[in-house]
Amino acid sequence: MVQNISATLTSNSWHGKLDLLYANRQGTTQLIQAHHTAPLKVQRPFYPEGKAVCHSVILHTAGGVVGGDKLSCKFQLHPESQVLITTAAAGKIYRSNGRQATQNIDIEVSTGATLEWLPQETIIFDGAIYRQDTRIDLAENATLIGWEITRFGRSARGEKFLQGNWKSNTEVWQQGKPLWVDRQWLPGSEEVFHSPHALNGQPVVGTLVFVGQAVPPEIIEKARSYTQHSTLSTQHSFGVTRLEHGFLCRYRGSSTSEVRNWFTAVWQLLRQSLLGRSDCIPRVWQI
Repeated sequence: MVQNISATLTSNSWHGKLDLLYANRQGTTQLIQAHHTAPLKVQRPFYPEGKAVCHSVILHTAGGVVGGDKLSCKFQLHPESQVLITTAAAGKIYRSNGRQATQNIDIEVSTGATLEWLPQETIIFDGAIYRQDTRIDLAENATLIGWEITRFGRSARGEKFLQGNWKSNTEVWQQGKPLWVDRQWLPGSEEVFHSPHALNGQPVVGTLVFVGQAVPPEIIEKARSYTQHSTLSTQHSFGVTRLEHGFLCRYRGSSTSEVRNWFTAVWQLLRQSLLGRSDCIPRVWQI
């Protein structure tokens, strides 16, 4: 059932919601409920790799986020459901009018289910004020592969993130136990932009996390080996860290395509080695 609820627009800002519920029905993962309010929307599910894995694409019909916008997403996966969710285009967080824009993402992954949460990159305009809070609850034997790629400033135009404020809080829990908690804060300023403890003059950062099961050492080493062939500046930083129930990749540099290519290679490695799936690239990435 897909239900379109009328938009909520208050004082030139959006209060958008998206609630998606997936279930495994006789080996086919189905989107059984989808409630949305503008500007958020989900495309009709599709199955490029068979009925077991449901692919969904999220749209932001307003084109970008402005100060005062409040967005809320909730994804629920019933037992044994297999889901890949991405976005139709890069997200844009526009310069603020003085008010903070927020997005809250709440994800529940039930026993035996796997979520691949792979949104396209987010561009934070200079002067944006934005906060994102993500809470992911995994049941026993549930698995998550997720990434976040962020560009600070429209660097192709020479813009840097020198004003504004960006916060991102992510928590992954399993059966009441925190598996991974990541809190990031970047106030816009010349000093922070160039600090070696912040962006080090590089506009792009990325995080990929796999959580849900132990990862063999050879997978960790192979993920690291993908970075050894980079011929770009030594200021570009790569890192791979083992977690108790997974592992983590970090990137800081100047190239969205570089981090995306690395993350895609690692994601395909995880799919083939740990999930027994093919390297099926979402079609929206190829447009």
